[in-house]
Amino acid sequence: MKSPVHRCRDVERGRGQAGTGAVAGANCLQAEQRIPISKDVITSSSASAMWFIRDACGIVCAIITWLLVFYAEFVVLFVMLLPSKNLTYSIVNGTLFNTLAFLALASHLRAMCTDPGAVPKGNATKEYIESLQLKPGQVVYKCPKCCSIKPDRAHHCSVCKRCIRKMDHHCPWVNNCVGENNQKYFVLFTMYIALISLHALAMVVFHFLYCFEDDWTKCSSFSPPATVILLILLCFEGLLFLIFTSVMFGTQVHSICTDETGIEQLKKEERRWAKKTKWMNMRAVFGHPFSFLWFSPFSTPDHGKAETYQYVV
Repeated sequence: MKSPVHRCRDVERGRGQAGTGAVAGANCLQAEQRIPISKDVITSSSASAMWFIRDACGIVCAIITWLLVFYAEFVVLFVMLLPSKNLTYSIVNGTLFNTLAFLALASHLRAMCTDPGAVPKGNATKEYIESLQLKPGQVVYKCPKCCSIKPDRAHHCSVCKRCIRKMDHHCPWVNNCVGENNQKYFVLFTMYIALISLHALAMVVFHFLYCFEDDWTKCSSFSPPATVILLILLCFEGLLFLIFTSVMFGTQVHSICTDETGIEQLKKEERRWAKKTKWMNMRAVFGHPFSFLWFSPFSTPDHGKAETYQYVV
């Protein structure tokens, strides 16, 4: 079975072959070898700068995400917590909900504005390929769409217009690809959204019971019809996002534990990388070693400074 890299027909010959730098056909494929390439070599030159995809659909979805969180914040604070007569109940639930909402939005911002692992665009030049010091008969594969040398397990995203290392999928809700560098933030985003959705649903149920037992005019600063509408909309939003983000969270955790991206699972690609334990795969995404920083969107995981990638040759 051929790997996805073998299906890319645009390849460059190594030095020592006739027609160096020309596009090679199937007859130039030799016995498979691999060239370890330092991660620093294939890291985008703009990795330190802010990353943002100018995609209209993604930007609209990201704005909608923030607006929905702000709507939930409004209903929780001004409809349920502030009118409550139980001060302890309001403080505890208000602090918990706002903390989770802040972490969710921070995770969303990091997932959206972090380079997911883009391969430098247009680096498949003759000079750069010669600098790899390939042996006679070796070939390297390049992406014909973004003209970049394509490392193993990288896929081209038509929205980002770049090859992304360990690309799982492109998510319009974070207006970015989910890849090697930002998968942690995407997992945290889905987890915190699921938690605030569950928390909001629980508070809606308690508030409905409270209003049924008490006078509707006293359980909220809004009129009874407006209160009911606001609570029903929040209930619908919370239930929808709880199901959606819980499924996404479970899918991502499974993908991390099996060390197989969503694209690789969908295409049923042959495993060409070393198999590691589930715990090692989790640490590779969230950082070494385990700590509470795993749950912080402000902590950048150490993916390994000595990590290397393979160019199929």
